[in-house]
Amino acid sequence: MNKKIITKTGEKAVDGMATNRASPSFKNTPFPVVGIGASAGGLEALEQFLRHTPENSGMAFVIIQHLDPTHKGILPELLQRATGMAVTQVKDRMQIKPNSVYVIPPNKDISILHDVLHLFEPTAARGLRLPIDFFLRSLAEDRKEWSIGIILSGMGSDGTIGVRAIKEKAGIVLVQEPASAKFDSMPRSVISAGLADLIAPAQQLPEKLIAYISHARTIAKTEFSLEEKEQSALEKILILLRTKTGHDFSLYKKNTVYRRIERRMSIHQINRIAAYVRCLQENSQEVDLLFKELLIGVTSFFRDPDTWEHLKKEALPALLANYPDGGMLRAWSTGCSTGEEAYSLAMVFREMLTQEMPDKNYTLQIFSTDIDRDAIDKARLGDYPENIAADVSPERLQRFFIKEDHGYRIGKEIREMVTFATQNVIMDPPFTKLDILICRNLLIYLTPELQKQIMPLFHYSLKQGGLLFLGSAETIGTFTDLFSPVNVKLRLFRRREALEPGKPLAFPPSFLPDHAKITKEPLMPNPAVNLQSLADTLLLQHFSPPAVLVNDKGDIIYISGRTGKYLEPAAGKANWNIFAMAREGLRFDLGSAFQKALRHKETVTVKNLKVVTNGGTQSVDITVQAITDPEALRGMVMIIFTDVTTPPEKKSLHRSKNTPADISRGIETEQELQRCREELQSTREEMQASQEELKSSNEELQSTNEELQSTNEELTTSREEMQSMNEELQTINAEQISKMDELARTNNDMRNLLNSTEIVTVFLDNELHIRRFPPGADKIFKLRHGDVGRPLSEIVSDLQYPDLADVSQTVLQTLTFSEKHIATTDGRFYLVRIMPYRTMEDGINGVVITFTDITAFKKSEAALRKEIVQLKKRVEGMKMNDEG
Repeated sequence: MNKKIITKTGEKAVDGMATNRASPSFKNTPFPVVGIGASAGGLEALEQFLRHTPENSGMAFVIIQHLDPTHKGILPELLQRATGMAVTQVKDRMQIKPNSVYVIPPNKDISILHDVLHLFEPTAARGLRLPIDFFLRSLAEDRKEWSIGIILSGMGSDGTIGVRAIKEKAGIVLVQEPASAKFDSMPRSVISAGLADLIAPAQQLPEKLIAYISHARTIAKTEFSLEEKEQSALEKILILLRTKTGHDFSLYKKNTVYRRIERRMSIHQINRIAAYVRCLQENSQEVDLLFKELLIGVTSFFRDPDTWEHLKKEALPALLANYPDGGMLRAWSTGCSTGEEAYSLAMVFREMLTQEMPDKNYTLQIFSTDIDRDAIDKARLGDYPENIAADVSPERLQRFFIKEDHGYRIGKEIREMVTFATQNVIMDPPFTKLDILICRNLLIYLTPELQKQIMPLFHYSLKQGGLLFLGSAETIGTFTDLFSPVNVKLRLFRRREALEPGKPLAFPPSFLPDHAKITKEPLMPNPAVNLQSLADTLLLQHFSPPAVLVNDKGDIIYISGRTGKYLEPAAGKANWNIFAMAREGLRFDLGSAFQKALRHKETVTVKNLKVVTNGGTQSVDITVQAITDPEALRGMVMIIFTDVTTPPEKKSLHRSKNTPADISRGIETEQELQRCREELQSTREEMQASQEELKSSNEELQSTNEELQSTNEELTTSREEMQSMNEELQTINAEQISKMDELARTNNDMRNLLNSTEIVTVFLDNELHIRRFPPGADKIFKLRHGDVGRPLSEIVSDLQYPDLADVSQTVLQTLTFSEKHIATTDGRFYLVRIMPYRTMEDGINGVVITFTDITAFKKSEAALRKEIVQLKKRVEGMKMNDEG
């Protein structure tokens, strides 16, 4: 989509647009750092850009140019003639300053960290280096929304991946108008990827950049807050988006949505959000551009390589350990964008089978979905630029990709493992019975309320023991009862059975069953009477101690026996937490023992506790045991109550100075003192443990924002599973229809090509059987549609070419083509050319025979020969006359 309509020099501003082109003021916010990438033909573009950039722009410019590594760099001297700003060749650990230009030295890669430039030795071979991508990626991480990328003239696609990273961080991307560039490959690569915000000739880019920065500073907010009028305008924007695209962004995080709207307002120089609403109403293309902006379709192959390596070496083999040979795994990559992560999973799976299980025959079916139809179309094509070599190893490129003129295409082996479809994870039914679910960097853009619905849905979609793969800035939050960590650092989790009762799942509306049609038949028949089961129940009720099973937060999951003497419901709102229900005398000691059992994973026993009951006091021992086996109960805690009989006091034969009451009080005081000491020691241990937990929690909270999750439980019914399977079949059908349409177009193209050339072409397979022939072939062979599959030697032809089949066999064996002039029985002549049939994978799959009608040529040739003979006779006659 051409985005030049966004802004052009000389255009009148829409209502509310700023027209001030003065240099921006940079108070209270960091100065922008501009990364400029250029290659062939870039020197002229750089001079034009710098010549029109004010000396006091307040920005720092870092120029990344493809330079000859064997020559001394003279680019700073050349550029210094075009600008009054200081132009410096970068040195390692150089601090950047505004109103300065920094140039990469030859044979170096450059990165930025906290406004300091760092030089690296290139690791890739010459010709495969991508220094522009390398710097722009680090710039996006360092400057976030204040990162700016500019792509000028150059060959190849270096810079495209880098500006993707800038777009993900809400930065801005400017591109030289391809028509004004000496070499337009780099600018066109960014534009075709839909990443360009502003497009203009190099000399006009500084004006547009300064105008954008000035406006962005004006409307920037240190804290997200909306007044009532602006809130109303924001809601109107969401309504316009929903009307045009069918997608509701009201459940996306408000600050994320507003920040993206601010970017579009700055590009258009619109100061008020109400004016931007009018702009959307009058320009439907702007609605599409805002929709693309909100999708944040940024991904790459093998993002976070350590995670994929762990998946290949440990997680996938462990998952397949319980699968029979020949089994098929199911995976779902949600929010897949252009498909890089789905293809990454497919490649890792194939590598794992080759390296770890060469004798096994497992398969993997991957469903890959996104709400962006354009991104899904690109994913289906499987075409990627050359700069994916920065993320994909040469071995993987050679094995899984096909090299083409302008990049790489996914090979057939990997492409057939992935099914793409457009789907809204918020509104559409989920896939079910999954072994792997990938959702990376999607949840961070959703509100906590929406995350509360999605995480239990993921639990519902996965099989028991299935893997959940999240992004580096995402966690399962408080849903520890639904997922257990496989590797918290790598954000890899395993599904576990939910033991706690929870709220019903909030399925999307299109997934809910028709309750009017649900029968009231029992799900399972009443079991037959079992004497052993009845006996076990009787023993548990009357002869085993009362016990309670709780989770790691103390919420009661299961109660065995009568616990009324130790637990009672708390006043107020119903609360099934054991610490709220514990009777007086148990609460503190129970809490201390509970924390100690969880920390040390051991059994803790507290004896002779006095519990206040309805009729007095009761001595009781409590045993707290953290459960490690079976796996389904891992992380749970069992609390057992045992009554203790208080022995009667014996009467003393000798009188004592102290009365029994004094002795009793002394003993109670000593016991109370000892208990206080133990409680103090326990409190100290708890404080130390709490400090450690807070430290680890802080690290997690820094990468996750506003995650407030509640407990949900899986809702499983056969109707919902059948509905989900129907949705999957529809997805597969859509994929097949798309492939059939593409095949039909290809067949039409081939038919028209063969007919238009008037060259008869016959395709044979490796057995020299007829595979395909055009309508005109019946002029040479006695062919009908039913002859497909018959040997060539059985087909009658008009050609005087008895060894046609033998020559075809020779061509198939030697891979050398044959070309002969052959006559027919009715006086026609054909140029017969026989060549091997090569596939896209450079394999041989039969032969191709073409017949070019050269009858007219032969007739002309014969006429010329006849005329030559006649001329010779005339010449000889003239000579004889002269001699006579």
